[in-house]
Amino acid sequence: MKAKRIAYGFLIVSVMACNFVTQMIVPPTSTPEPTSTATFTASPSPTPTQLVPAYIPPQCEAKPLATIPPDLAIQPTPKFENADLSRNTQLQILDRIERIVEEVYVYPDYNGHDWKTIVSRYRGIVEAGLDTDVFYTEMQSMIEELGDEHSSFISPADVQRTDAELRGEIEFVGVGIYSNVDFERGRLVVITTFPGSPAEYGGLQSHDSILLVDGQPIDPEKGIRTRGPECTAVVLTVQSPGEAPREVMLVRTEVTGGLPIDARLVSTTDGSKIGYIFIPTFFDETIPQQIENALNEFGPLDGLILDVRLNGGGSSSVAYPILEFFTDGKLGDFVSRDNSEPLIIDANPIQNSQTVPLVVLVSEDTASFGEIFAGLMRDVRGAKIAGETSLGNVEVLHGYNFEDGSMLWIAASTFDSAFSDDDWEATGIVPDIQAFAEWDTFYFETDPSVAAALELLGHN
Repeated sequence: MKAKRIAYGFLIVSVMACNFVTQMIVPPTSTPEPTSTATFTASPSPTPTQLVPAYIPPQCEAKPLATIPPDLAIQPTPKFENADLSRNTQLQILDRIERIVEEVYVYPDYNGHDWKTIVSRYRGIVEAGLDTDVFYTEMQSMIEELGDEHSSFISPADVQRTDAELRGEIEFVGVGIYSNVDFERGRLVVITTFPGSPAEYGGLQSHDSILLVDGQPIDPEKGIRTRGPECTAVVLTVQSPGEAPREVMLVRTEVTGGLPIDARLVSTTDGSKIGYIFIPTFFDETIPQQIENALNEFGPLDGLILDVRLNGGGSSSVAYPILEFFTDGKLGDFVSRDNSEPLIIDANPIQNSQTVPLVVLVSEDTASFGEIFAGLMRDVRGAKIAGETSLGNVEVLHGYNFEDGSMLWIAASTFDSAFSDDDWEATGIVPDIQAFAEWDTFYFETDPSVAAALELLGHN
């Protein structure tokens, strides 16, 4: 697998390209300059004074402060559950998956794998008898053996959950962070916090890292554990760039709504008006309106930085309206085994969004529609690229509904730009300036990719 980090986020829909959630414009905030990244050891010194919650949600004020053992700090009972399937129904689903892959999978050689042998092996597992939830997990494992890192099979419960996420109707009980899980380095890296969440009240912000949850490390076996029953307390060991770890006590509560963008004006010494918009995903239908609001709030700009460094893709229903702000016309074709479909965009200018000089920030975490977006901005708008070479994973998924409510998302086409012969699947999006650092090692004001973007725009 090429990706080093795992997005603790969301997935798919309609015609989609992805890898794997309030309209709000985040204003610039004053943050201290980092010096050097502090070294963390697994056993921090005990806090000399008793911790108190940074914020108690109103519905929890009259309740005794409760804690739960770390091993029980798991996601609450799912809102969506799967109905039981008979063995015969399971086999019918497997047979249909087999046919769809044989008919439409973008790689006729099954990406170098023996599909018939793979299916035969899983058919034997199903015939031996499987619990319904285990069956769905096995079908996902079967699709993963194709090795394209995009295609997936999701259960009815997951379909309902991802549909809600796409609508910007996220709902969970926890502390309210959107993060990347970096198991190699043993940390949750905060991408953003949800507005009004315990994490926001507790002072957590983008670029912070969570090192321990109730004293337990971040690892695959123990899971994340920031979620749990409402009104229970959790102690997080948090580290900001260049600072020593600190402990923060938060009280879990219900978090709802969509994922906020970060939109701000960038300070320049020459008085130029440069905008910055961080687009964390193309899997939240509230984001196009947030971007439109930001562009109107900015007014005419001298330059604009579009940040898709952590954007793993998403849905065409999100990506296309955003493309409309910046370009128009036929941009390319989605090419499948048997035919191609054009990508045609009608312009929707907001202020001077169709003509403003652009820089797009990318990284290894940029994938799928994130890469297609960046590549098209360069091909069509002449945008410059800064950051780190992107993942190189631009297959487009087509969705197939099953009678039980499950879905197969299969890589059925690739994207061919109308303006270049570049093979983004092979090369990724290669920056004009390589300027990258791990997300948790800088603040916005010291972001090397933003500095490179200003250089490319001719401002400082």
